[in-house]
Amino acid sequence: MIPAFNEAEALPSFLAEVRAAFAGIGARATVIVVDDASTDDTAEAAFTLADVIRSPRNRGHGPTALAAYEAGLRSGAGTIVHVDGDGQFYGDDIARVVTALDHSHADVVHGVRRGRTDPWFRRVLSGLVRFAVLLLCGRSVPDVNTPLRAYGPTALRRLVDGVPSDALVPHVHFSIAEARERLRVRYVSVASIPRRGAVSQGTMWGGGRARAILPPRRLVQFAFRALIELWRVSIVGSSPRRIARDAIVHG
Repeated sequence: MIPAFNEAEALPSFLAEVRAAFAGIGARATVIVVDDASTDDTAEAAFTLADVIRSPRNRGHGPTALAAYEAGLRSGAGTIVHVDGDGQFYGDDIARVVTALDHSHADVVHGVRRGRTDPWFRRVLSGLVRFAVLLLCGRSVPDVNTPLRAYGPTALRRLVDGVPSDALVPHVHFSIAEARERLRVRYVSVASIPRRGAVSQGTMWGGGRARAILPPRRLVQFAFRALIELWRVSIVGSSPRRIARDAIVHG
């Protein structure tokens, strides 16, 4: 499942690499790209290598990621893997994450990014969120917001149902729910590489090749809104923990 916004330059080589990686392990894969109302030729670039779902309007990365997960659940696949469309992972690493889920008793496998090239303020923000999850849940999550994850459909259904469809940071909510409910999570170290293509405004806005010294205002505003959302949804509100618990009790 691949959410994408303005990734026409990155997607063809990335999708071809992903398909080759799955063929190399003998796995049959359906690749679904959810195009978040791109202003370039993202849908056309992906059309020959993936099933494409076009959003009628731009909703942002979080809601598009959740729409991709919903598409994966509707497909009936036994394993659902998510990765962003900017191609910041090697195809072989994505296949290793899926293999780890298939060959273990885990509910979810996270691809833990190593060698990240993100600006310092993004890495600091990730570290602060990781520390907050440790305090909140009593479990350390190495890469709390990693976009590379593989799920079985039962666990994923519970997690998706636990967050609003317009959530800004669904993967952080997922990580909190997984830690609180003591889901079986396996961590696989993967390489983090620069986004493919020269366009700076892609799936993860502001993640281009230019090295910013200070966090852009847009990122600061996003982080503030995300913190409010985390407080309301996963800490004091209708949290993934409560919804997951109800699914167990009433299911």
